[in-house]
Amino acid sequence: MASGSRGFQPRGVGRRKPCRMRETADRFAPRLWNPRLRKKTMIQNVPGKLVEWQRLSLESCDVAAWWLGQSGFLFRSDSDCLVIDPYLSDSLATKYRDREFKHERMMPIPIQPGELQSLDFVLSTHKHTDHMDVGTLPELLDANPRCRFVAPRSARQHALETIGADEDRSVFVDAGDHITLSSTLEIDVIAAAHEELQCDDDGRSLFLGYVFHLNGLQLYHSGDCVPYDGLVETLQRVDIDVAFLPVNGRDELRAAHGIPGNFHFEEAVDLCLQAGIRNLVPQHFGMFEFNTVNPEYLERKMGALPDGFNVIFPRIDQALIIEGS
Repeated sequence: MASGSRGFQPRGVGRRKPCRMRETADRFAPRLWNPRLRKKTMIQNVPGKLVEWQRLSLESCDVAAWWLGQSGFLFRSDSDCLVIDPYLSDSLATKYRDREFKHERMMPIPIQPGELQSLDFVLSTHKHTDHMDVGTLPELLDANPRCRFVAPRSARQHALETIGADEDRSVFVDAGDHITLSSTLEIDVIAAAHEELQCDDDGRSLFLGYVFHLNGLQLYHSGDCVPYDGLVETLQRVDIDVAFLPVNGRDELRAAHGIPGNFHFEEAVDLCLQAGIRNLVPQHFGMFEFNTVNPEYLERKMGALPDGFNVIFPRIDQALIIEGS
């Protein structure tokens, strides 16, 4: 397993992206089919209970992914196991029980944090509770004493003091970084715009996305994000196989209550078309009633997608098998 000890400095530290963005001029107008869509990575849902994630048979070049709800995923290859943005508690329901938006779960907790063992890496894209959960991460990290924790450098204090992450096991990153975690896993760190690009007083991005170079596949998890200048060009250079993008959208009501939003489904599709990504896995829906999108609406939109472009909806207790070559 690669570097990650105290004082670890990933390659590319110091390269900052400007903290500004703009939305696409017409967020609901799909672009023309991009001729860069040349990769034909196969991805499919197969039966695979989450509690049995270690038993699923995989080809040596494949990657399996299980949805944990919201933005959380478990990824497993022949050599690496990692979890990103797990929200496996009811901590937000407790925190907001006296507020207008109750944050009560629409789906049950699919697995207890302590049941996810033998993990190599745990990652968070930012410090919002549904991505860096104090009700999930302490138990998850305790159950995996050898795993490394990857999180934004801007959230270092929160991770160490609130989550209780061990600094010796933590790798804190920023937009522009490239880190090598194992012989088969490298990560490019990309800025995310949670309605806007934001940095702390030291110029470090508050919200991140990750491109996993895992087992020969390129998988993009955007974290919480909307379109912004330069994102398409960044992704075009990487040649992404599968994009895991939030589709709960945004509106004035949520913004007025301090709830920043994400891609509308149309924008997520548009990003993939422009960047040459054939496979989209929608996420960040179905958890909170006030901050989701109707699955029937998404199903209706499927009929207008171009041939050769795939949208695969994740399902609890089914594995997404991403076939490598």
